[in-house]
Amino acid sequence: MALPFMQDLYEATHENIQLAVREGTELVFVERIAGHRSVELVTMVGSRFPIGSTGMGRVLLAHAPGDIQEAVLDAPLRAWTPHTVTDPRTLRAQLDRIRREQVFVSDRQLSETTVAVAAPVRIGRTGPVGAALGIVIEARSASRARGLREPLLRAVQGISEELGRRARGAV
Repeated sequence: MALPFMQDLYEATHENIQLAVREGTELVFVERIAGHRSVELVTMVGSRFPIGSTGMGRVLLAHAPGDIQEAVLDAPLRAWTPHTVTDPRTLRAQLDRIRREQVFVSDRQLSETTVAVAAPVRIGRTGPVGAALGIVIEARSASRARGLREPLLRAVQGISEELGRRARGAV
């Protein structure tokens, strides 16, 4: 159901597009579109990562139930790169900002060579967060991240509205 929106987002950006869901305290990548010119990723469909490790994971963590957030924040956080935020206090502030701004730019948190721009996918316009959609670009192209916000939000809105229609039984 999300794939047509992901394809449109890929056509608008020609960058890696990924969709992920939360399972417990892990992130599971469920779909991906990558072009031959896109930056190489360490993630693939079906791969799992600790939820606090990726841009999409941080978005999902920001909208996770309190007990999941506390479990993640109370455990030691792995530093994947020197840029990975591992301090629980800093991460809490980051999660608050994600909830307010709806788009998160993860600058080299998982890989030295990538920047991710991620946003929550809701079930309906205002429903609970069911997934996260992200665009992954080369770190040297990080200045482009701000310009990816609007196309990402349009894709997220389309997926969210379709999920809402399906949840209401109006397929």
